[in-house]
Amino acid sequence: MGDDPGTVHHETETRWHALSEPERRAIRRMLARRPHAKNANIVADEHLTPGERVADAVARLIGSWPFIIVQSIVLAMWIIVNVIGWIRHWDPYPFILLNLALSLQAAYSAPIIMMSQNRQAAKDRLSAELDYQVNLRAEDEVASIRERLDELSGSQWATLVELQEQQLALLTRIEQLTVEVHRLTSARPPSTDR
Repeated sequence: MGDDPGTVHHETETRWHALSEPERRAIRRMLARRPHAKNANIVADEHLTPGERVADAVARLIGSWPFIIVQSIVLAMWIIVNVIGWIRHWDPYPFILLNLALSLQAAYSAPIIMMSQNRQAAKDRLSAELDYQVNLRAEDEVASIRERLDELSGSQWATLVELQEQQLALLTRIEQLTVEVHRLTSARPPSTDR
């Protein structure tokens, strides 16, 4: 057993018309509102090229502890094997081949890391822009709320002034009645009830 749709519609319409125009505008804005805030990570990731994805993956790998640990172990083993000479010395001291391999790694990893950092800087700029847009909308909403509060405050102030005028009129009337009572009681001859 639900409410009659016609009755509900009529009640809603009656309540709607009872609202002030600023209240109706606020409700319309609220109903039409779609979330404006966007996640900068999602927006930036939607436009990634395969090269940018590879640069990010390489930067994540090279900037991790597992990479540092594995690279340190490989370097230590390389040096130990070539110093002790268990196997034929393929890279004797001063380890020119090792220096070449490390230089090659640095020559390729540095630009790849820079690509990833540039993309991160672009994502940070996008995030700052999205934050700015959200702040502008929030400022607009706060101004709208302040305007409404000022309207409510003004109408309440008018009501308070009206009530104060009514109280002053009542006090004036009470004062007049008090004067009249004193006049009537002082003009009456004293009673002789003995």
